[in-house]
Amino acid sequence: MSTALSLEATRLLAMARETLQIEAEAVTALAGRLDERFADAVRCLLACTGRVVVTGMGKSGHIGRKLAATLASTGTPAMFVHPAEASHGDLGMITPADVVLGISNSGESDELSAILPLIKRMGVPLVAFTGRPDSTLARHADVVLDTAVAREACPHNLAPTASTTAQLALGDALAVALLDARGFKADDFARSHPGGSLGRKLLTHVSDVMRSGDDVPRVTTDVPLMGLMREMSAKGLGMSAVVDAAGQVLGIFTDGDLRRVIERTGNSTDLRALSAGDVMHPNPRTVRADALAVEAADLMEASRITSVLVVDDTGALVGALNSNDLMRAKVI
Repeated sequence: MSTALSLEATRLLAMARETLQIEAEAVTALAGRLDERFADAVRCLLACTGRVVVTGMGKSGHIGRKLAATLASTGTPAMFVHPAEASHGDLGMITPADVVLGISNSGESDELSAILPLIKRMGVPLVAFTGRPDSTLARHADVVLDTAVAREACPHNLAPTASTTAQLALGDALAVALLDARGFKADDFARSHPGGSLGRKLLTHVSDVMRSGDDVPRVTTDVPLMGLMREMSAKGLGMSAVVDAAGQVLGIFTDGDLRRVIERTGNSTDLRALSAGDVMHPNPRTVRADALAVEAADLMEASRITSVLVVDDTGALVGALNSNDLMRAKVI
């Protein structure tokens, strides 16, 4: 039994490695064939004042949906239109301001071929991904990008495998070239992904997650230590800001500072005689309310602290936050 399983596993692994090798070779060959036509395709899409309409049947259509999504999330407005549905009304989604990107390994898909003359009649530029530069799709296209592969990874050389991998890789290359040409930055990406971790990191500001108003623990320098401890307990942040009469931050006092005060004074000092000004840590780390929340997280990590005070441009206290606030906002 174990020998049979071992032999089966050996064959499965061999098939997997051969598939990966064939597809890697297809992508490598594709990279070697890139020429000025790729730059023409990029320029064509950059000049588009409407949307890039991606279309394709079957497995090429699945690749097209992914490419449309990648383009849209990286600064190039795009959508997918199914070629069969286009013949039944969805062709109205395409406007003269658009560019059509057709994907077909054979270039002879009936559904796609049926709408090509209509696309050309509208005067809409057409970019083609095809494995046959002499195909119907290629003949109608303004720019043809050759996605031909030597063979499919399928042992029968039938199922689209290496060819769709080549289409996918070329689509990614096109999207990356476009985002670079547009000067698309990380914060632009974040605006397209507000629900993702990058979006939260680049779009969430300290003001979005900080405690404010009466939720911020604060005392003046003359408040007795016991009053300071009551403020800390009531607000539940494990610390309190120490401010002057105008609200300017003078210091901070934390649970850790309390332990250190007790260890330092022992029985030699009546703790009730101490004031907030006596025990505070002066010149604490602060952050602006308009800073990114991730900057506050970086400051806390670098300083090895778990909470930070938030100030305005005059140094007045406006809020506070701790690591739990950042975790709830999924910034860290």
